[in-house]
Amino acid sequence: MQLVCWNVQWCRGVDGRVDPGRIARTVRALAPGADVVCLQEVSRGFDSLAGNGGDDQFEALASAFAGWTAIEGVAVDVPHPAGGRRQFGNLLLSRLPVRQAFRHLLPWPADADHADMQRVAVEAVIAAPDVGELRVTTTHLAYYSAAQRLAQVDALRALHAAAHGHRTRPARADSSDGPFHWRARPSAGIVCGDCNCEPGSPGHARMLEPFADGTPCLHDAWPLAHPGRPHDPTVGLYDTVQWPRQFACDFVFVSDELVPRVRSLTVDSTSDASDHQAVTLTLA
Repeated sequence: MQLVCWNVQWCRGVDGRVDPGRIARTVRALAPGADVVCLQEVSRGFDSLAGNGGDDQFEALASAFAGWTAIEGVAVDVPHPAGGRRQFGNLLLSRLPVRQAFRHLLPWPADADHADMQRVAVEAVIAAPDVGELRVTTTHLAYYSAAQRLAQVDALRALHAAAHGHRTRPARADSSDGPFHWRARPSAGIVCGDCNCEPGSPGHARMLEPFADGTPCLHDAWPLAHPGRPHDPTVGLYDTVQWPRQFACDFVFVSDELVPRVRSLTVDSTSDASDHQAVTLTLA
């Protein structure tokens, strides 16, 4: 199974041009065999963003991957002055069957110093023929507020632990095939996205902490694929205005069950279609 994770900056390249088609073409060229594509900073109606005409990028990107399942996760949802809605969030695209989908609004505690914005995590239970069923969660954490970011990391960890608890059928489980029907959730999981923190930072370290209840840990896939090697930078390669130095802030975390399946994790260094670089995980 192959997964691509990318903050696409409302499909705006370093050249200032907003082009969802270019994002789709870049993903296909980078990972022709991709099974799951996780995109952050996707816009609908936000013509107030630099270079953006306000088009529906969720729809444009889903159309570019025709036949795939598209799971939208809207974090910001506000009125457009001319009517309709302005929405901003994440998009998960899967070529593989999606058994369940969830949209989790993440904590947004008040911070007297930083406003930031609401954040969301999009989760899908995916049936991967060579790997088995697993959960894929993609998100985009707070940039300005460290307190909000840590609260969001704690929430992601809690969601991972809760899913692990839902793997076993309870004594009383609805089997009506209606909305109350009990469906198992696999313990194996991936959490990926723009975490807006660096390797070894408090947010990154918190994600890796062991669970007191024995829930399978989350592991940064980079050192699994590249032992002893610093994480390749995911920002600052082409956009040196927003990012005057190069560093990694886009990560892929895998649960214990998937550790032996990590075959590669790569950062694309060739594309300037966004201010971030795409990250590709391959599981065997």
